[in-house]
Amino acid sequence: MKAAKWRDLSDEEITQKARELSEEIFNLRFQISMGVAKSPARVNQAKKDLARAQTILRERGQAAGSGVAKAKKG
Repeated sequence: MKAAKWRDLSDEEITQKARELSEEIFNLRFQISMGVAKSPARVNQAKKDLARAQTILRERGQAAGSGVAKAKKG
């Protein structure tokens, strides 16, 4: 999924999809180790999608609480 489509989703939807992708990556890696994976290339795509989801969540977190995060550090 493209980053523009990820940005259209709400935080809860992105978080849910990130959990699903994490589980999918785990299952795919397990299947690859057992030698029964149908599409080993899907692991790379799932990793990229997970990274996109986490990046967008991080961007939104920084935009919403950028002043709060700086105050807590200092």
